[in-house]
Amino acid sequence: MANELVINTASHETRIALIENGTIAELYIERSRVKGIVGNIYMGKVVRVLPGMQAAFVDIGLEKAAFLYVADVFDAIEEYESFMEGGDKKLGQQSDEPSLHPMHPIEELLQEGQEIVVQVSKEPLGTKGARITAHISLPGRHLVYMPTVDHVGVSRRIEDETERERLKEVVERLRPQGGGFIVRTVSEGKSEEDLTADMLYLTQIWGEIAKRKETASAPSLIHSDLDVTQKVVRDILTESVDRIMVDSKPEYDKIVQFITTFMPKMKYSIELYDEEEPIFDHFGLEVEISRALGRKVWLKSGGYIIIEQTEALTAIDVNTGRFVGKHNLEDTILKTNLEAVKEIAYQLRLRNIGGIIIIDFIDMEKEVNREKVFTALEEALKADKSKTNILKISELGLVEMTRKRVRESIGRMLCEPCPYCEGRGYVKSKTTVCHELFRELRREMLDVHGAKVMLTVHPQVADLLYDEERRGLEELEKRFKKRIIVRAKPGFHQEQFEIAIS
Repeated sequence: MANELVINTASHETRIALIENGTIAELYIERSRVKGIVGNIYMGKVVRVLPGMQAAFVDIGLEKAAFLYVADVFDAIEEYESFMEGGDKKLGQQSDEPSLHPMHPIEELLQEGQEIVVQVSKEPLGTKGARITAHISLPGRHLVYMPTVDHVGVSRRIEDETERERLKEVVERLRPQGGGFIVRTVSEGKSEEDLTADMLYLTQIWGEIAKRKETASAPSLIHSDLDVTQKVVRDILTESVDRIMVDSKPEYDKIVQFITTFMPKMKYSIELYDEEEPIFDHFGLEVEISRALGRKVWLKSGGYIIIEQTEALTAIDVNTGRFVGKHNLEDTILKTNLEAVKEIAYQLRLRNIGGIIIIDFIDMEKEVNREKVFTALEEALKADKSKTNILKISELGLVEMTRKRVRESIGRMLCEPCPYCEGRGYVKSKTTVCHELFRELRREMLDVHGAKVMLTVHPQVADLLYDEERRGLEELEKRFKKRIIVRAKPGFHQEQFEIAIS
């Protein structure tokens, strides 16, 4: 089945879905009011240096100061390659963490008030500001230009040693003195002409940036990366994508111009969608997006997985659900876990979940079955462009892994914490609220004189006080010799109550 890019453009929002084998595999969303800033280059001003964290806060003109680690200031080739190829160095040391052995302390490299050219490597995530680096990287179609580093690297995803050597030799021979390049995965099999064109384009961009930074004052934007459509076309459009469907004529023209300029040899089919039915509805994508926001995902067998995201990590729990199997318990558990593996890999990619991920598979007694599940997980994650790092299944049936995170997950982008429960996912039960109310009444009524007490509560709490918890109110009335009147107020939060004594 054909792989397709489906692009839905409106004045306020652009959505791009990558469809693989008839199923949405990746989703990119950019809103005109909150545009992505990864790849943007700023003239920033250091506002605070933190020797204890070996990091600094830099004002780049955003609401929150950006975070700069010492490893992102000092020359670190591995940081470049990790950033562009999507890799944490090892499990337990996320890309959010500084190098454990920096060659120079941050206070020797930066001072408060200093102006510095930086590039955003991670969007602001949750309560954190943007992650920035002083190592400028300009991605092209085939190459990534590193103007401040004298180094040539080749993507680890290109496994053929002969091809790696050929690409490295071509780039070494053609590159300008003092600049470095990383050869991207898509360069495999490309001609010298293709690489040269990319090289010239990137060096021209850097020349323009260098001119602007001479006159820029901090904080200010000196280079904006491509918009989401051009970025996705640049990074995702390969020979495996057969068709692009777009529902906007201006966006259609822009994509055609971009591909003609930067990818003239690409064989593709681009079509303008002009039907009455919305394009995402036509391809059945709205249902899939709604499904990607739920906690519970059902498996075909009747089992299910639960996905819970927190600030620091994501926990995924596998359950047999309605699936009872046919032979024995171990086979039932193995089949559920293997089915869950495919769904988990799919959901991580679709939801763009990153950082630390803990998967709680159903416990398997046999080592050979645990190995099967682990191997299946490794295989399923190979299609993911984001770098992943996985540890073996523990004796408790847990898998610890990391996945490269550059932008917010779909859930965090499309949703906000519930204003009622304040993001906890639960509220105190009505019975708990009643008992808290009784304790507060005892405190309030001890030293206050008056004949009447007015309680204002949520309607469902009021119902409980008149019914099952009526005995508690009567005991308080007898003890303090005061009449207690309960008043229901629909606008109250379930946990909210007021006590007035007169």
